[in-house]
Amino acid sequence: MSRMPLIAGNWKMNTTVKEAVDLIKKMAGPLNKIQGVEKVICPPFVSLAPAQAILKGSNVKLGAQNVFYEEKGAYTGEISPPMLADLCEYVIIGHSERRQIIGETNDVINRKVRAVINVGLKPILCIGETAKENEEGKMQDVLGRQIFTCSDKLYFLSGMVIAYEPIWAIGTGKSATGDDANKTIGFIRGFVSRLHTPDLADAVRILYGGSVNATNINEFMSQPEIDGALVGGASLQPEDFISIVKQASESKRS
Repeated sequence: MSRMPLIAGNWKMNTTVKEAVDLIKKMAGPLNKIQGVEKVICPPFVSLAPAQAILKGSNVKLGAQNVFYEEKGAYTGEISPPMLADLCEYVIIGHSERRQIIGETNDVINRKVRAVINVGLKPILCIGETAKENEEGKMQDVLGRQIFTCSDKLYFLSGMVIAYEPIWAIGTGKSATGDDANKTIGFIRGFVSRLHTPDLADAVRILYGGSVNATNINEFMSQPEIDGALVGGASLQPEDFISIVKQASESKRS
């Protein structure tokens, strides 16, 4: 099956609203011209509305970086799925920084995935192992548990994307080799196939994330199992992010 490549930029807790507007204005035109790859920008919550206004009529999509699992209520400081439904198309869920720093569990992440699907949003489910788990040979067990948490066929039929981000590679400057990332993502696809069906596994897009930049993106995109990337720091650099998207488009066309 031919899967449309996807490059998503996770800005994390960076940029004021003005800085976000300036950044999107610099990237929107060039990104809009690149065909054959889906492009998603995930700014902080406060910049989603102005970003939406700038991107209106373009093929660049928006994503949120997090969400709460209830539709409304006494949850001070949280953002619900219906609040996001008119602003963006994707939502990052289960990022390792939220798992490790905020203490989100697989059960909480499962509730979030279902909640965003219920309002028509598409989850980008992040999974990944720590350096210790990797060194102890527990990587497949860890990833399997994380995927099993979101094992309902509904999730995959909704257009859910999986992002494999080895925790030891996030923000460290280290990254897996293209070959290693491809093997791990192949395992993930095989796990989904055994859990559900080969057709679902063949359809789901699986990204790599972890110190992805304009220098190493082609190494990942040239691999058959890797469908794109969740980009961190490099997505805040207009020239770098545009280059990453362009290389992804060219790599999957070749």
